[in-house]
Amino acid sequence: MARDPYQVLGVPRGAGADDIRKAFRKLAKKHHPDANPGDKAAEERFKEVSAAFDILGDVEKRPKFDAGEIDADGRETFRGFGGGPGQGGPFGGGAGGFEGADFSDILGEMFGRRAGRAGPRGGAGPGPGGGFAPKGSDVRARLEIDLEEAILGGKKRISFQDGRTLDVTIPAGAADGQTLRLRGHGEPGRGGKGDALIELAIRPHPVFRREGDQLIMDLPVSVPDAVLGGRVQAPTPDGPVTLTVPKGANSGQSLRLKGKGLADARGVRGDLIARIQVMLPEGPDPKLEAFAARWREERPYVPRRR
Repeated sequence: MARDPYQVLGVPRGAGADDIRKAFRKLAKKHHPDANPGDKAAEERFKEVSAAFDILGDVEKRPKFDAGEIDADGRETFRGFGGGPGQGGPFGGGAGGFEGADFSDILGEMFGRRAGRAGPRGGAGPGPGGGFAPKGSDVRARLEIDLEEAILGGKKRISFQDGRTLDVTIPAGAADGQTLRLRGHGEPGRGGKGDALIELAIRPHPVFRREGDQLIMDLPVSVPDAVLGGRVQAPTPDGPVTLTVPKGANSGQSLRLKGKGLADARGVRGDLIARIQVMLPEGPDPKLEAFAARWREERPYVPRRR
């Protein structure tokens, strides 16, 4: 026979509807199989808590239990010829107070899904005498993506250890460490399949780097283009573009490419910041060295940090 439902939920017999609901919510969240995968003791405790709430959370069953008309399993009791409904408890006479306090509604609020409710003698739901049918375990995987995929979104195929493959849709504006939940792609269980939890990891990029919410890159510029100004080709996550380098540009000076940077959760793109790096030619150049020697002698200057 089941334990006294008041003891199971840890509430006094005179507890109000809100107190019983709160007690059930707390215990169900603690012992739910989704929160304790593979823990048989937690599953049994959850069944017990669910059965207790099935009695105390029902507008008809609770008064009957308080009056001794049904036991903790929800079965009718033999009372002989004495007494009658409405005696023996503070809620006698049918004054329940749990209209609408449905078991599945509470679980739906906590776990984001509807939970089946069984009748008095079993089924898949958590009613008294019936076994709770937990869904299967979630499976977890890590998926590496390129920075461009995180910004623009796309599709990637991932393989699991059991040999299954799954096409994953990467949302535009995906963040490093973000977890995607793919419902119904986990392990099978009596209550249905669990979910697949895919953690995204953005690979380091050889050109672009993140600094806070900004996307930064270094833009190599030749000495003549820096001195005279010019047009240079620059990479972006969307493909190469042509930039105008202003006359007299220096290393560290920034050019802003609007709408070519990172995307937020809504897919709105920020800017890409191109930081100019003035580059000398690779290898020695006698003519440049001769020009520099004359420049240093005739027009010396001391660079200042900007």
